[in-house]
Amino acid sequence: MGKIDDNERIVLNVGGTRHETYRTTLRTLPGTRLALLARESDTESVLDQLQQVPGFIEYNPRSNEYFFDRHPGVFAYVLNYYRTGKLHCPADVCGPLFEEELSFWGIDETDVEPCCWMTYRQHRDAEEALDVFEMNVDNGDAEEDELNKRLGIEDALAADGSTDCWKKWQPVIWNLFDDPYSSRAAR
Repeated sequence: MGKIDDNERIVLNVGGTRHETYRTTLRTLPGTRLALLARESDTESVLDQLQQVPGFIEYNPRSNEYFFDRHPGVFAYVLNYYRTGKLHCPADVCGPLFEEELSFWGIDETDVEPCCWMTYRQHRDAEEALDVFEMNVDNGDAEEDELNKRLGIEDALAADGSTDCWKKWQPVIWNLFDDPYSSRAAR
């Protein structure tokens, strides 16, 4: 095996966790923050460019390492993506945090591997389901009447004239569980 030049190695300190890799590894994803860092130019010009992009970066010339005040657990997955070309989503990190970290490092979320896509999208799907559910609850009387008519219960409601809490929620809940095509939440 040949000797690797020390200038080819780069030390990244992310949130207090040190990672050491090769510049060639970081160049595998052009256009990302770490690819900029690995370019063959002097440290000062690289730091100037990187600090124009929002986010904190600091260079320590004594230890010859770059410091990023970011989530170290997520960064392990980011660095692994540079090494393997496969972006996996950690199961123990919430979706919005992972999404924010991908954005910081300049990685497109569509690069998440198919095996992890559902885990990654889970938070967005939950938010959309809650929005749909809230929309169904907050609709005015006109839409409630339309829903009652669609479910065939307007006659029952008109007969006794009372619309207690259960009668208001019952069609929404039934629709949610019985009709998978009624809303995104039902799917």
